[in-house]
This record gives sequence, C-alpha cells and structure tokens, in this order.
Amino acid sequence: MVGLNILCYTRLYYLERTYFLKDFNLRPNAAAFVAVAALILLAFWGGYSYGKTQIPSEFLIEGVTNQRVGQPEDVDFSLFWDAWRVIQEEYVGSDNLDHEAMLYGAIEGMVKAIGDPYTTFFPPEEEKLFREDISGSFEGIGAEIGLRDDILTIIAPLEGSPAQKAGLRAGDRVVAIDGKSTQDMNLNEAVRLIRGEQGTSVVLSVVRDGEAEEITIVRDTIQVPVASWENRDGVAYVRLFSFSARSPEEFARIMQEVERAGLDRIVLDLRNNPGGFLEASQRIVGWFVSPGEVVVIEDFGEGSQEEDQEYRAVGSGVFKDAKIVVLINEGSASASEIAAGALRDINGTLLIGEKSFGKGSVQQLENLRKGALKVTVARWLTPKGTSISEEGLIPDVVVEMDEGELPEGEDPQLQRALEVVGGL
Repeated sequence: MVGLNILCYTRLYYLERTYFLKDFNLRPNAAAFVAVAALILLAFWGGYSYGKTQIPSEFLIEGVTNQRVGQPEDVDFSLFWDAWRVIQEEYVGSDNLDHEAMLYGAIEGMVKAIGDPYTTFFPPEEEKLFREDISGSFEGIGAEIGLRDDILTIIAPLEGSPAQKAGLRAGDRVVAIDGKSTQDMNLNEAVRLIRGEQGTSVVLSVVRDGEAEEITIVRDTIQVPVASWENRDGVAYVRLFSFSARSPEEFARIMQEVERAGLDRIVLDLRNNPGGFLEASQRIVGWFVSPGEVVVIEDFGEGSQEEDQEYRAVGSGVFKDAKIVVLINEGSASASEIAAGALRDINGTLLIGEKSFGKGSVQQLENLRKGALKVTVARWLTPKGTSISEEGLIPDVVVEMDEGELPEGEDPQLQRALEVVGGL
C-alpha cells in the first residue's frame, strides 16, 4: 500500500504538470518524459522497498515451518529471522543451503551459549548413538569423556575396552582428534569424531602430567561391562564398572553370591566408573543402608519454583551392618559419586583413593520433534547437603597412584583398602 500510494501521487503530479504545459502551448520534450518515467520507477521501487522492510522477517523465510513463536519481552527474536533472511538472500551458495542443518546448528549454538557442558542437543543421528551408549552396546573406543575447565577430558576408559588397552587413562586431556584441535569443541562433535566403525582407528593427542602423547586406538564393538567380584582372603572385592540399566540386576546376582559365601567385609571399587542411571544408584546403595534412607538430594537452585527432591534407597539393606570401604578416583563420576557420597554420609563409610571427577549435575533427556535435548535441570547434593558438582568427593584416605610407574598388577589403592577394611 505504501508503494501504491506514492505511485498514485506521482501519476497525479505528472497529469497536472502536462495540463499546465498545454495551457501555455508548450510540448514536453523526450528528456522530460525520460525524467518523469525515472521518477515514477524510483518512487515505485522506494515504496516497494519500504513496504518490504515492514514485513516481519519470519514471513520471508523459506524452507522451514512454524517460524512464529512466543517471545520474551526482553528478547526480540526477529533478529534470528533477520540473520536467516540475509543468508537466504545474500549468501553466495544460497541455492544449496541445508535448512535442517542450519536449524540444528542454531540450536547447538543456543545450547553452547548456556555454558553448561552437560546440556546437549542431539540431532537425530546423534540421538541414536546416545541411546546406544546407555543401552550398553556400541562401536567406538570405550571411554567416557567430559569437559573439565573447558578442556576435553577422559573421565574413564571402560574396563577391557580398546581405550584402556591402548593406554588411555582417566584425567588425560585430549587436545586433538585425528589432528583436529579440540579447542572450543563441544562434546557432541568430539563423540562424532571419536566414534566409528569396528576395525577403524582414531588418533588421540593427549596431555598427561604436562607431557604430550599420541595414542592410536582401534575401534571395536563395546559391550559395557557391569560388575565382577572375587574373594580376597575373606574380603569381598566387588568392582562396579557402570550404573547402566543392567547394573542393578547384575549387582544383585553378585551380592547374593557374596552373602552365600558368608563374607561381611567388602571393598566396593568405583574407580573409573563414569556413572549412569540414578535409579541404579538407589538400588545399589539399597544393599548397604536401611530401606528408605535418603541417597541423594536433587537441588533445583535458587529462584526455581520446584522444591528439592529426595531420592531414597530401594532394597532390603542386607549388608547394612557389613564393614565396607569404597575406592574412588578421578574417573569416578555422576552415579558413582552419588553412591559413594551416600554411603559416607549415611554409614560413615571410608572413601579411599583420589578425588572424584565432580560430575554432580542432573540431566533430563527431552524428546523433540527431531532429535533430543539432554538438559541440566538440577545439581546433586549428598544426604548431608554437600555439593558433588565440580568439586568432587575428597577421599578420607588419600592414596595417589601413577599407573605408568607401577609394576604390572600392582595396585596400592586396592592394597590400602584391603588393609583398612580388614582392621574395621
């Protein structure tokens, strides 16, 4: 309408001008016609351009649907569509734009801006890989990774995995993957580069104790181990490798064997256990505490309308009177820290080894129309209110261990744990 009004006004002006010339018996020359025609075109283009600027950017977007969304009063979301429109109209390769990839990238950028390494967007293909991970079987190197001080860090190599066999250790800082720097790399991209088909290899450039090293790992099908145990001179040495969906059932089988063996002294080894499901930790802790004891508190933070949530032990507490110590190290994370913190707060259980990783936040997996969003919704507190996040758990008995300098098969942390539990 703006362009049309200007054009009508211009035409009226031209007719009046011609009539004025006729009154004086003057004839417009060719230059006058050209000038007037140019004026008409200029006015039309000006009106069209101005009118176009008044159209919300989302209506000019092609290749996507559901552009209009509710917007907070302090955020003008049209800026996003303005940028999208400029790319669509001006980018040299606009004919080949992948709108879906642009959308996924925009969401990933939004998530990254939050500053929480554990809030992650999974496009459809990555969502599939993530679900394979938590199901207990996938192809890759078999290591849990995270971000510590914004640096890609190995939380723990899984027991018997290609990563462990190649010499990767908890705490290794990964500075490059197949020669590509990991600086500013998010966890999703790191997983994409490290994962791969069985039989292929990946080279990780790691920094350990200030020394740089390149480790070549041949990928394989990874079966996430659950647990094992053995009798160490009257002490049940129980290793729990993960808190997967299968862990409670397998752990129950082991503890029933320990009970039949008549053992009441236990070393629970949670070293290099990257965690997993909260429900698994509730059921596993339930073997060692009275039913209904608070295992962990979910703290939603100041300003949240949700009240703190308490999660309690599930089980019969068969071994609540047993003598127990727990082994931890910097590869103990998430559900491992929940279990270790609960046993210390409830039973006074001694923690032996090195400080845990400090992954004490709560993630919730939300299914989207395409893909999924793993979002941090709260932080874990031990039953006595100690935050696990970032700080980790400090052991009661510190035993440092440099695996590279130890003779094969020697384990001073385990040896100390067996000594301590034997004296309880």
